[in-house]
Amino acid sequence: MSEESLRYVPPGSGEEFEHEDLNPRVVFVFLAGLGILCVVSVFVVIGMYDYLDSYQRVHQPPANPLVAPKVEVAKPNYARTQSEIRQVFPEPRLEEDERGQLNSIRLKEEQQLNSYGWVDEKAGVVHIPIELAIRLTAQRGLPVLPEKGAAAPVESKPAGKKHAVPSQSGQGNKQ
Repeated sequence: MSEESLRYVPPGSGEEFEHEDLNPRVVFVFLAGLGILCVVSVFVVIGMYDYLDSYQRVHQPPANPLVAPKVEVAKPNYARTQSEIRQVFPEPRLEEDERGQLNSIRLKEEQQLNSYGWVDEKAGVVHIPIELAIRLTAQRGLPVLPEKGAAAPVESKPAGKKHAVPSQSGQGNKQ
């Protein structure tokens, strides 16, 4: 233990600091030693790999003369490889060309947003360009639901069809 006696110092008295500073020379010597150790370890690892490679070359068993030498095969055709992948691996597959697939999805969305087309031809539902839809919504406004407790508005139906008209008492009258 140190020769300096420890005594209680009340907070705010001005003596709340470290009485001993850290020597910067010790910090620099430590960092230099650490740097030298890293450089030496790199050379040791490189030397070890060189030794292991040479050891393997020397102690490699001779190849069997009946084994055919390995021949490098040319790079496979991309289309052929893709067709082989489709045959070997079942659906669903991972994405093959993320950027291309995302680009085609975005092009389809752009085309649908900026063109006319059928959503459901049997029901007579179509889609219109987004700019036209925005203009029509701004002109006509958004549909509003009736407030609770208020009578629902009577919708006009084609003539000749019978439908129930709600009355104030909540019972429908047939026409």
